[in-house]
Amino acid sequence: MTLRRRSLDYRAPYYRPPPNHIWNSEQLASESVKMGYFGNRYWVLRHGKSIPNEKGLIVSSMDNGKLEEYKLASEGIDQAQLAGESFLKELKENGIPIENVRICYSPFARTTHTAKVVASVLNIDLEGPQCKIFEDLRERYFGPSFELQSHEKYAEIWDLDEKDPFSKTEGGESVADVVSRLTNVCAILIVSHGDPLQILQTVVGAVGEQVEPNGVELAKRVEAIKVPSVLSQHRKHALETGELRSVV
Repeated sequence: MTLRRRSLDYRAPYYRPPPNHIWNSEQLASESVKMGYFGNRYWVLRHGKSIPNEKGLIVSSMDNGKLEEYKLASEGIDQAQLAGESFLKELKENGIPIENVRICYSPFARTTHTAKVVASVLNIDLEGPQCKIFEDLRERYFGPSFELQSHEKYAEIWDLDEKDPFSKTEGGESVADVVSRLTNVCAILIVSHGDPLQILQTVVGAVGEQVEPNGVELAKRVEAIKVPSVLSQHRKHALETGELRSVV
C-alpha cells in the first residue's frame, strides 16, 4: 500500500461540525462556508480490496453497492487496517489529536467496511459524531449497461472520459456530474471509491492553482474549472485499493 503526503499549513483552528450523523449537501455547503476551504487538512482513502474487486465486477449502483455481499474481501480488511495505522502515524507526527478527526464515507458496503476498520484503529465510534455517512461520496454510477459487468469495461468509460468528460453512458454519470456532487465535501478523512476520489483530487488541484481572490465563492471557482482540458485528466490521480493519500 502506498502512502503519499504533501506538506500543508494547518495552523488554522480545526472547525468542529455539529454532531449530525448523516449530512446532506445543503448542510455540507453551510458548514463549508463557515470553516473556509483551507481550514482543515484532508486525506482521501480508497476502500480496501472488495469482493467485487476480487470477482472482477463493476458494482456502482446504490442498490447493489449497499449489499453486504459486496463488502471487503479478506485482503481488503488487511489493507484498511494498514491504512488506519498509517493514518494514525500521520496524525501523531503532525500533532493532530484524535478528537479532531472527522471521517466522512460513502454508504456503499465496501467503503462503510473500510471506514469501520479505520475508525477501530483510531478507537473512534463509527456511529458517533466524528463519523458521517455522505451519500454524495458514493461510487460513480456507470449506468445499467455496465452494472455487474466485467472490470474490463472500465477502459471504455475512461476512454470516453478523455474524449469528453461531460459525456456519459446511458443512465450513468459523467465526470462533470461527479464534480457537482463532490463540491461540498468537508472532512479530514474521506473514504470513497476510485473514480470519485480521482475526480475530487483533480478538482481540488485545479481550484488550488487558480489565481482568483480568496473571497471568490468556492462553487464559482469549481464551475470555472469544469472544462474538458481539466476534467479529462482525472486518471492521473488514480488510487490503488486501500491507498491513503494526503491532499489539500
